[in-house]
Amino acid sequence: MSVAVEAKNLVKDFGSVTALDGLNFTIKEGEIFGLIGLNGAGKTTALRITSTLLLPTSGTVTVFGHDVVDEAAEVRNMISYLPEEAGAYKNLSGLEYLKFMASFRTNDKAAIGKLVDAASEISGLGDRLKDKVKGYSKGMKRRLLVARALMTKPKLAILDEPNSGLDVLHSVHVRTIIKRYAQEHKVTILLSSHNMLEVEYLCDRVALVNKGKVVAQGSPDELKKKFNAVNLEEVFGEVVGFA
Repeated sequence: MSVAVEAKNLVKDFGSVTALDGLNFTIKEGEIFGLIGLNGAGKTTALRITSTLLLPTSGTVTVFGHDVVDEAAEVRNMISYLPEEAGAYKNLSGLEYLKFMASFRTNDKAAIGKLVDAASEISGLGDRLKDKVKGYSKGMKRRLLVARALMTKPKLAILDEPNSGLDVLHSVHVRTIIKRYAQEHKVTILLSSHNMLEVEYLCDRVALVNKGKVVAQGSPDELKKKFNAVNLEEVFGEVVGFA
């Protein structure tokens, strides 16, 4: 199995604040890989560098062999990125929004239609896609945005806190979407979350991040066995020392 993403000795300073302090992780092609940790651990910074939106202070990240700094254009053609606080145009209907976003990928009407059809199925919103986004709940908006991120079948989908602030039903739907889509379309997924129980269900492998460093890495089962823990929250507590 080939390497999809590799971060080596990644450092990011914001003035006197070090957000990433020698971060290292490797993602295999086709994996769902989670960066997990407390708020402020550096997860979003790592995702934004991988998405070519931030320059690292030092260190490297490659996406399918392409450096995110030196070959940013090539990387952008292979990825989709969903920020935690992403929004959709509230005065467009869900369908209009998806068509608009699809038009950035292609000018062909038939191809746009296929992308919108794929996104409609992924979202599970049915006839509500005809309604304006301003009438959507937070969960509905997130489902729409996840569908937008996945409809192009990117080689790598980068999802920052995909279930942030969602109720149980919407969270279950989004988790199911992500897991099924990765399996059916062989899409590699990198996501961040502070919800360790959710990530335990979703991810093939995880990296626990604390103060800008990876403090443990492996499959959920491997980590639970290694630290004799019931779940990843207990693992994190053992590693970081707050349990």
